[in-house]
Amino acid sequence: MSAPSTRNQGISFESMIVKPPAHPTYDLKGVIKLALAEDAGDRGDVTCMATIPVDMEVEAYFLAKEDGVVAGIALAEMVFNEVDPSLKVEWSKRDGDDIRKGLQFGKVHGKRSLRASRASSHASLATALGFVVLWFKISQLCRLSGWSLQRSLLVRKKFQIIFALAQSQRVWMVVSERIYTCHKWPLIIFHVALRLFDTRRAHSIVVAERIVLNFMQRMSGIATLTKAMADAAHPAYILETRKTAPGLRLVDKWAVLIGGGQNHRMGLFDMVMIKDNHISIAGGVINALKTVDVYLEENALQMGVEIETRTLDEVNDVLHYASQMKTSLTRIMLDNMVVPQANGDVDVSMLQEAVELINGKFETEASGNVTLETVHKIGQTGVTYISSGALTHSVKALDISLKIDTELALKVGRRTNRA
Repeated sequence: MSAPSTRNQGISFESMIVKPPAHPTYDLKGVIKLALAEDAGDRGDVTCMATIPVDMEVEAYFLAKEDGVVAGIALAEMVFNEVDPSLKVEWSKRDGDDIRKGLQFGKVHGKRSLRASRASSHASLATALGFVVLWFKISQLCRLSGWSLQRSLLVRKKFQIIFALAQSQRVWMVVSERIYTCHKWPLIIFHVALRLFDTRRAHSIVVAERIVLNFMQRMSGIATLTKAMADAAHPAYILETRKTAPGLRLVDKWAVLIGGGQNHRMGLFDMVMIKDNHISIAGGVINALKTVDVYLEENALQMGVEIETRTLDEVNDVLHYASQMKTSLTRIMLDNMVVPQANGDVDVSMLQEAVELINGKFETEASGNVTLETVHKIGQTGVTYISSGALTHSVKALDISLKIDTELALKVGRRTNRA
């Protein structure tokens, strides 16, 4: 279940195969910016600045190093766009598709927009014109301010140095408040010139690489396990839980959707879920349900309500209450009713009995001792949903790389049995 709105303004979801779940406060673009800022620190990529020429353009290729379900393609495009909107990403696979070890399934490279093409063809003229305009306006400003010609020359020199620095390190100019407030348009020309001549595409690809792969590898790992469990659980539906990486709740749950699972509640706000601690404090399942029904009615709230049961007695108590009272209850969780056996198998007889007691009156959810090996047997009991925290809290990242020299990468990968 998910919230009715989202806060991901400025992000287009139209072209996505699987859209991210909705959340009223989650800022996906903010998460991307935070990840990039965490990596860049206060200096940026010093290795790139030291080793990669500023005008170099390259192509880099996504390479699968193991079999799985790819996820995070749409998010990868968001990251590349945040780092450098001039980058173009092309894919032979989509979110949710199978990929095989050794497969090259995507490419990122610089794209020549009309703006960039014009800039390239008229570079000399534009540069000369820009400096002439800047020189004229700065000199005029200096004269109006009563500055000496010598000081004017110093100012011009500073602007040239800053311009060169900005071309090599993409540093945005900060000028004195006096110049900025008196004459804004030279500064605007300066910024436009930087945008026109910024061809740091090799830099941009390498800067974005690790953040893109961190997201894609984690999401693909989640999607791969989800797909396997969802297939095995049929006809039951597989759900994740709130056991997600802090700050990555929406990203993790998005990966579950891509893998063919369904989302459980997004957070504490979009569903009432009465768990063991709530029940203990309330004094039993009946008291807990009563207080929830009163609260929802008093606050005119309509949302799903689930209660956890741990014994068949608790299941019967819930059913008895629901038969006597008007209730908002929609789902009953059957927790730890899958019993592990010494031989590695599981006993689902208790779960089966609980499902038969409920007899379709409410949705049912099995929880506890859910693994890839046990989920098929659990799914055959007639339970509606099966929830597994392992989908997100114990995820194994899928091995994916982004390589410029793919021939060498494949050679090394074959040597280490990873391609």
